[in-house]
Order: sequence, then C-alpha cells, then structure tokens
Amino acid sequence: MSDTFRSGYVSLIGRPNVGKSTLLNTILGQKIAIVTQRAQTTRNRLMGVRTFPGAQIIFIDTPGIHEPQHLLGKRMVRTARDVLSEIDLVLFMTDSGSAIGRDKEILELLRDTGSPVFLLINKIDSMKKSELLPVIDTYRNLFPFREIIPVSAKSGEGVDQVIEKIKELLPPGPKYYPDDMLTDQVERFMAAEIIREKIMMKTSEEIPHSVAVEVLQWKEREDGLVSISANIYVEREGQKGIIIGKNGKLLKMIGTMARHDIEQLLGTRVFLQLWVKVRSGWRDDGRSLQELGYE
Repeated sequence: MSDTFRSGYVSLIGRPNVGKSTLLNTILGQKIAIVTQRAQTTRNRLMGVRTFPGAQIIFIDTPGIHEPQHLLGKRMVRTARDVLSEIDLVLFMTDSGSAIGRDKEILELLRDTGSPVFLLINKIDSMKKSELLPVIDTYRNLFPFREIIPVSAKSGEGVDQVIEKIKELLPPGPKYYPDDMLTDQVERFMAAEIIREKIMMKTSEEIPHSVAVEVLQWKEREDGLVSISANIYVEREGQKGIIIGKNGKLLKMIGTMARHDIEQLLGTRVFLQLWVKVRSGWRDDGRSLQELGYE
C-alpha cells in the first residue's frame, strides 16, 4: 500500500445470529454491541471505528435480515437494506451454509450495490476442514465474492486477514473520527442495550423480542457515581411477572449483571434502578417505536 491515507465505510450484513456483533466487538477490542444466542438481537444500526496507521475503517453493524413479523421487524430490515447505499465494501457473514436459501435472497440484494463483497464464513472453530471446503465451493458458485475468508469471530482467527484485505480496497480519504473513538453511540443508548442484553440472557420463549428499555434518568454525582434509572417495557402483564421473578429475584439479578457491565463501560461506580412496565403492542405502534428510538 502507498503512504496515502485511506478510509471508508464497511457494512456487516447477514442473517440473524451469524456472529456480526461478535465480529465487530472482536475487531474493536471492546464490547460495543450486545451479543446473545437469540436471533435478531441487534435492532439498530451500530457504528464502530477502528483507526490504524494510514487507515480508518468505519464498520456499520446492521440488524439481521429476516422475515419481519412486526412493524419493529420491518424497520430493522429496512435499516439493514438502507445501509447498502452508503458503504464502500460489504462483509457478508454466514456460519456454515445451513441456511443457504435465505442467504441467496440476501445476496440478490447485494448484486446491485456496486461495492466489493467479502464472504466471511464464521464459526470455523467448530467446523472440520473437510466440512469447510464444500461450503466455500457452494458460496463461490452463488456470488462473485472479492474475497472468501473463513473466520472465528469468537476467537479472532482470520480477523487480521479480513482487516488487511479491507485496507487494500479502501479508497483514499480523510480521517473522519478521532483516533480514540470507537463508536458514535451515546452512553445512554449503550447502557439501555446492556440492560436488554441481560434480559435476553435470563429469559426464554417470546420474552426477549417483546422487551424494550428506555433510560429515564442519568445523573453524575460529584463523587463520581452515576445514578441511572430505566424502564423495561413488555407487551403483556404475564411477561412483566416473568422478568420481575419470584420476590423480585430475577429483576435484581438482571440489574446486578447490567450494573457490572455499565460500570466497566463508564469506568466508574453506578447506581442502577429498574422498573418493569406494560406497553401493549409497542412493536406494532409507530409512535412507541419512535419514542423508544426505533426510527
């Protein structure tokens, strides 16, 4: 590469739960995206910045492209598709080829982008080499990928190769963000996402997708402690009881886990108060979605 500074926007695209958020956290060396085993964990467009000598890469993590069941889901898919019009390179992620049919639909969207597309085959730490080669051959015949790179977003295997290949294709450009900036997300948003992550980890069935979190109050005291209060919204009264748990034990556990991670994020002590409230049908209500930040 020349001495010319290079910069550009790189989108992470793929089905839900293929490891996009895990990859972004690994690349940045810090957790900015929540990660769970649930599909459709990411709801918003999330930006991460990595600056190198001579280059700056702005990563855009998007909600997984899926068949939406609610207005929220439709907006999530729209967000993922809209990102494609404003990027320099696409990282298309899959895990093992177990859902090639759904991947074909997404790849059709990518044909008209005009941007180079890398195929990242994730979770190779749980695959044998004899299983990997047929997957590579299958996808090579589906789309003219610029690069095909097996990776493990969890362990970091293959990630350095991805970074180097991205640098080679970035156009000459300015340094858009300061060297120490990792994301454009404000701390309130990230705190709300951490709370939602803990709820998703500790509940089952339909609860995770029925939950929204709104930070109501954020006060920084003179002694350095940050006092945060937040509402957890669910769609039905029964879901409220599940999250609170017997004698409030589950809600207390969620609060303790979230407080620990928020303290790590902020680098200071945190006092966290959580309330659970019913907001019936919020996922299909345009006004509620706007108020909760799902434009």
